[in-house]
Amino acid sequence: MAARHAADAGVTHMTATRVALDATRRHLQHGPIDLIIGADGDAPAVQAAHEECWQRFTTILDELVAELPALRQAVRQDALSRPCAGRVASRMWDACYPYRARYITPMAAVAGSVADELIAAFVRPGIRRAFINNGGDIALHLDEGQHYRIGVFADLAGLAQTRLHEGLKLDADLSLDAAQPVRGIATSGWRGRSFSLGIADSVTVLARNAAAADAAATMIANAVDLKHADIVRQPASSLKDDSDLGDLLVTVDVPPLPQPLIDFALARGAEEATRLHEQGLIEGAALFLQRRVRVVGMTPPGAPASRAKDGMGLSGGAASAHITYSAHRPHYPTEAPCSKSAAC
Repeated sequence: MAARHAADAGVTHMTATRVALDATRRHLQHGPIDLIIGADGDAPAVQAAHEECWQRFTTILDELVAELPALRQAVRQDALSRPCAGRVASRMWDACYPYRARYITPMAAVAGSVADELIAAFVRPGIRRAFINNGGDIALHLDEGQHYRIGVFADLAGLAQTRLHEGLKLDADLSLDAAQPVRGIATSGWRGRSFSLGIADSVTVLARNAAAADAAATMIANAVDLKHADIVRQPASSLKDDSDLGDLLVTVDVPPLPQPLIDFALARGAEEATRLHEQGLIEGAALFLQRRVRVVGMTPPGAPASRAKDGMGLSGGAASAHITYSAHRPHYPTEAPCSKSAAC
């Protein structure tokens, strides 16, 4: 379960800020919401889309804070209607509703839902492609014939130690084109910015929108798990007193594990990812734990994945999602290369 570092009443007093990084990219921040936004297209259309996005962005945090008590409550198994009214809050609740048989709150989909809300500003004539990157949870707009390459990292803890002035060294990159249904990417795991009930270093999910990817990544990451005396867990409330997870135990440390246990935990997560893929909730997922990985989805049943020189192409119908190893970092000795956190 991912517990987002969500807004509280205090952060609403902060002022929303925006910085133009270049002609096509912006950095927007308001309290805990921190976005990188990029768009390519005709200059007037790009400028107009950025302005519409900014106007909407300045209202989102206050809206979420107003509905925070409801958003921190678990989605009830017998729920027949949403307990919230705002567009972003409703999107969060809808994304989590399919998982109501287990403990999940709408906060599990907050980052993806914000990204989905703002990408709508860029769906207009003159915009060829655009992305909203909300801390690694990404919403995409792709016009016909357009594509994005998404840089991916295997371990955010390792990324934090990277010497950025030497340039980021990708573990892999993922190519998505407009012919595919994927418009959302999200990552969850105990090493990231969110709490997790499982032990996955990360789970990266591809879905039709970012909110769906966000909720699914949470649940799949929770499923990558096993019992081990040296895995350290603590009540979420002891780490963050207003966590929506309350006293549920979340993972704070995972020791080096023998390969059979790693594979066992990954198999449990892959089983959950396969179930979600078969239900149409996700398009694909990559699950990572201690230099091992499992990939689910994107390949039609019974069809072998097509191989490329440096990686493996994962077929997705008429188009393909191609993932390639980077030569800069160690290879994963497993079925397919991918990595933890997606960033445009």
